[in-house]
Amino acid sequence: MTLAAVTFLCTFGCAMAATFVRGWLPPAHLSKESQDVVRLGIGLVATMTALLLGLVTASARSTFDAHDAAVRTSAVILLTLDRHLARYGPETQPTRDLIQRSIAARLQALWPEEGAVKAGGPGPASASGSSAVPPVEEVENQILRLTPATDTQRWLKSEALKLSQEMVKTRWRVLEAVEGTIPAAFLVAVIFWLTVTFTSFGLYAPRNATVVLVLFVAALSVSVAVLLLLELASPFDGIVKVSSAPLRFALENLNQ
Repeated sequence: MTLAAVTFLCTFGCAMAATFVRGWLPPAHLSKESQDVVRLGIGLVATMTALLLGLVTASARSTFDAHDAAVRTSAVILLTLDRHLARYGPETQPTRDLIQRSIAARLQALWPEEGAVKAGGPGPASASGSSAVPPVEEVENQILRLTPATDTQRWLKSEALKLSQEMVKTRWRVLEAVEGTIPAAFLVAVIFWLTVTFTSFGLYAPRNATVVLVLFVAALSVSVAVLLLLELASPFDGIVKVSSAPLRFALENLNQ
């Protein structure tokens, strides 16, 4: 929201300032030839801005969709892992409880605005016995400590380890996504190009209500575009977020 507001202030503010600067310029600066050169230069800048925004928006949307798919896949993996452990035997009940508490804690961390998630028993850190070990890794450690006595249990342990490995990989993907993927240099360049473009709009535009309204709407539109771009680049932060519904569904059906 802050960067979107900065974009709006820079674009609309410079456009309005340019309408006042126009009255101070010598006639030669406002000639048709000067206007043609300015339009050509700004046309090039506007094309580069549109191209760059399009490419980065496509990349950000791809990142958002990938993490949305990862959350849905995680829910399926969790339910499958829980059922494998249930079929293994009652000795896996502490591991299943740890999975349930870990998912509740993850939901609370990534989607705090949706309210607290209830999960009985101590938190994941105390259940694991060591706050230095992430709960998802402690789940894998507990599975490794199982001693199967039958071929069925050996197969279930092998499959549970594969699923726990997928959960470890997903954890690191989520942690990486929390930081966002848009470089600061890109944002500075885009805001600068947009500011230059809007300054040229105001430089040769008459100062009346219609022009001011059009510049206001245009500046607001590009600011919203920057906002949506940043939202897509941060799948677990901001207004547009990956849905928590798959993980909440999984949590409700764990230990059943």
